Amino acid sequence: MNVLVTGASGQLGVDTVAVLERKGHTVLGCDRHQLDITNLEQCQQVIGEFAPDVVIHCAAYTAVDAAESDIDGAYLVNATGSRNIAVAAEAVQAKVIYISTDYVFDGQGEQPYHEYDNTDPQGIYGKSKHAGEVLTQTLSSRYFIVRTSWVYGMHGNNFVKTMLKLGQEKPQLKVVHDQKGSPTYTVDLAEFLSELMLTEKYGIYHASNSEACTWYEFTQEIFAQAKQILGAEIIAELEPCTTTDFPRPAPRPANSVMEHLSIRTNGFEDIRSWQDGLTAFLQELKQSS
Repeated sequence: MNVLVTGASGQLGVDTVAVLERKGHTVLGCDRHQLDITNLEQCQQVIGEFAPDVVIHCAAYTAVDAAESDIDGAYLVNATGSRNIAVAAEAVQAKVIYISTDYVFDGQGEQPYHEYDNTDPQGIYGKSKHAGEVLTQTLSSRYFIVRTSWVYGMHGNNFVKTMLKLGQEKPQLKVVHDQKGSPTYTVDLAEFLSELMLTEKYGIYHASNSEACTWYEFTQEIFAQAKQILGAEIIAELEPCTTTDFPRPAPRPANSVMEHLSIRTNGFEDIRSWQDGLTAFLQELKQSS
């Protein structure tokens, strides 16, 4: 298939391009220099000329705290940009996969969120991503909305890399223990996207590595596996803390855990556990060093 990937130099974009190429697809990976998603005419030109079967829309404004003061910037990329992609893709009858986020929920629920729970984003980032969802659903006749959470991979800054660095430098580390979610390894998410795009099982999907943990529990596992796989010398002593200990401009969801209802009911194999995803990431990190 011909696949166009937006945000191709980002954390998820790089791995998505690599997975698709390995599977024999013809891929046009576009970063912001090759495709400015906020420019409708450029979207129409690039997508029109390549005529993809699928557009995987990874490009996004993801600076959660900065979005609180840069409201126009967040909506320009996440809403207007997504509208432009949907309009240009529809003109060539391409499927659209829009990558969304757990931040479209209020994060206060007791149970994992499933795909048809009511959305109620609390911050500008979540609200602008939800606007992108609505525009994609309205303007595309062949769409998949894939919400994910706590993403990390080889290509970009992320929580795992930060904790690995701090764990070897700081004698003591406080990590939040009252926010729960599912860490997601970009390669595992990209593999799922590569399966999803071959189908016509359109709709909303929650896609993360399976099972859940707090940031504190995630860090514990990062340190344990890093010692084993990387032989890392972790000196940090971990201490659990609360969200209020780290005040930030944007509200953080206490519960980011997402139920994989659509994956199951559409006959897909569920994504492996977050612990196994972490193992695969650390092994990839070891091989690259």
